Amino acid sequence: MTRTFLPSARALNWLLTIGFLSLGYALYLRYLVIEQSTVGQACDAGLTTWLCSIRKVTTALFNHQVFGWIAVGAAALNMLRPSIPLFAIALVVTAFGIVLYNVGLSALAAALLITSFARPATEPE
Repeated sequence: MTRTFLPSARALNWLLTIGFLSLGYALYLRYLVIEQSTVGQACDAGLTTWLCSIRKVTTALFNHQVFGWIAVGAAALNMLRPSIPLFAIALVVTAFGIVLYNVGLSALAAALLITSFARPATEPE
Protein backbone atom coordinates (compact mmCIF):
# COMPACT_ATOMS: atom_id res chain seq x y z
CA MET A 1 0.00 0.00 0.00
CA THR A 2 1.42 3.36 -0.98
CA ARG A 3 1.51 6.30 1.36
CA THR A 4 -0.79 9.21 0.38
CA PHE A 5 0.25 12.86 0.32
CA LEU A 6 -0.31 14.17 3.83
CA PRO A 7 1.71 17.03 5.35
CA SER A 8 3.32 16.47 8.73
CA ALA A 9 2.03 18.36 11.76
CA ARG A 10 4.81 20.92 11.47
CA ALA A 11 4.23 21.44 7.74
CA LEU A 12 0.49 21.69 8.34
CA ASN A 13 1.03 24.46 10.90
CA TRP A 14 3.11 26.37 8.35
CA LEU A 15 0.49 25.81 5.65
CA LEU A 16 -2.26 27.09 7.96
CA THR A 17 -0.19 30.16 8.83
CA ILE A 18 0.61 30.87 5.18
CA GLY A 19 -3.00 30.31 4.14
CA PHE A 20 -4.51 32.59 6.78
CA LEU A 21 -1.92 35.33 6.17
CA SER A 22 -2.58 35.30 2.43
CA LEU A 23 -6.34 35.28 3.00
CA GLY A 24 -6.03 38.21 5.41
CA TYR A 25 -3.88 40.22 3.03
CA ALA A 26 -6.26 39.51 0.15
CA LEU A 27 -9.17 40.71 2.28
CA TYR A 28 -7.20 43.83 3.20
CA LEU A 29 -6.50 44.53 -0.48
CA ARG A 30 -10.08 44.03 -1.53
CA TYR A 31 -11.96 45.90 1.17
CA LEU A 32 -9.49 48.57 2.29
CA VAL A 33 -7.55 49.30 -0.90
CA ILE A 34 -9.52 48.35 -4.02
CA GLU A 35 -13.11 49.00 -2.95
CA GLN A 36 -12.48 52.14 -0.88
CA SER A 37 -13.72 55.09 -2.93
CA THR A 38 -11.43 57.57 -1.21
CA VAL A 39 -8.35 55.48 -2.00
CA GLY A 40 -9.52 55.06 -5.59
CA GLN A 41 -10.12 58.77 -6.06
CA ALA A 42 -6.75 59.66 -4.58
CA CYS A 43 -4.94 57.15 -6.77
CA ASP A 44 -6.83 58.24 -9.89
CA ALA A 45 -5.99 61.87 -9.10
CA GLY A 46 -2.29 61.05 -9.41
CA LEU A 47 -1.15 60.03 -5.93
CA THR A 48 2.02 57.95 -6.26
CA THR A 49 2.34 55.82 -3.14
CA TRP A 50 3.03 52.13 -2.66
CA LEU A 51 -0.68 51.65 -1.91
CA CYS A 52 -1.66 53.06 -5.30
CA SER A 53 0.98 50.94 -7.03
CA ILE A 54 -0.27 47.77 -5.32
CA ARG A 55 -3.85 48.74 -6.18
CA LYS A 56 -2.95 49.21 -9.85
CA VAL A 57 -1.00 45.94 -10.13
CA THR A 58 -3.62 43.91 -8.27
CA THR A 59 -6.43 45.33 -10.38
CA ALA A 60 -4.56 44.51 -13.58
CA LEU A 61 -3.90 40.96 -12.38
CA PHE A 62 -7.47 40.12 -11.43
CA ASN A 63 -8.87 41.77 -14.57
CA HIS A 64 -6.89 39.27 -16.64
CA GLN A 65 -7.74 36.26 -14.39
CA VAL A 66 -4.06 35.82 -13.49
CA PHE A 67 -4.76 34.67 -9.93
CA GLY A 68 -7.19 32.01 -11.15
CA TRP A 69 -4.94 30.63 -13.88
CA ILE A 70 -1.86 30.49 -11.66
CA ALA A 71 -3.92 28.78 -8.95
CA VAL A 72 -5.21 26.15 -11.40
CA GLY A 73 -1.72 25.61 -12.82
CA ALA A 74 -0.07 25.21 -9.44
CA ALA A 75 -2.86 22.96 -8.16
CA ALA A 76 -2.67 20.80 -11.29
CA LEU A 77 1.10 20.45 -10.89
CA ASN A 78 0.56 19.58 -7.24
CA MET A 79 -1.98 16.98 -8.33
CA LEU A 80 0.58 15.37 -10.64
CA ARG A 81 3.48 15.48 -8.18
CA PRO A 82 2.41 16.47 -4.65
CA SER A 83 4.84 18.52 -2.59
CA ILE A 84 4.55 20.93 0.32
CA PRO A 85 6.09 24.01 -1.41
CA LEU A 86 3.88 23.59 -4.48
CA PHE A 87 0.84 23.10 -2.25
CA ALA A 88 1.73 26.32 -0.37
CA ILE A 89 2.05 28.31 -3.62
CA ALA A 90 -1.27 26.98 -4.88
CA LEU A 91 -2.90 27.72 -1.51
CA VAL A 92 -1.73 31.34 -1.48
CA VAL A 93 -2.79 32.07 -5.06
CA THR A 94 -6.12 30.28 -4.54
CA ALA A 95 -6.87 32.45 -1.50
CA PHE A 96 -6.05 35.58 -3.49
CA GLY A 97 -8.14 34.40 -6.43
CA ILE A 98 -11.21 33.60 -4.35
CA VAL A 99 -11.17 36.95 -2.57
CA LEU A 100 -10.14 39.03 -5.60
CA TYR A 101 -12.90 38.16 -8.06
CA ASN A 102 -11.37 35.07 -9.77
CA VAL A 103 -13.73 32.68 -8.02
CA GLY A 104 -14.44 30.16 -10.80
CA LEU A 105 -10.88 29.15 -11.57
CA SER A 106 -9.76 29.46 -7.96
CA ALA A 107 -12.58 27.20 -6.77
CA LEU A 108 -11.41 24.60 -9.29
CA ALA A 109 -7.90 24.98 -7.89
CA ALA A 110 -9.22 24.52 -4.34
CA ALA A 111 -10.96 21.31 -5.42
CA LEU A 112 -7.73 20.06 -7.00
CA LEU A 113 -5.83 20.88 -3.80
CA ILE A 114 -8.30 18.89 -1.71
CA THR A 115 -8.16 16.00 -4.17
CA SER A 116 -4.36 16.00 -4.06
CA PHE A 117 -4.53 14.52 -0.55
CA ALA A 118 -5.64 11.25 -2.17
CA ARG A 119 -2.58 11.09 -4.43
CA PRO A 120 0.45 8.97 -3.60
CA ALA A 121 3.27 10.90 -1.96
CA THR A 122 6.56 11.32 -3.74
CA GLU A 123 9.25 9.01 -2.46
CA PRO A 124 12.32 10.68 -0.93
CA GLU A 125 15.44 10.17 -3.00
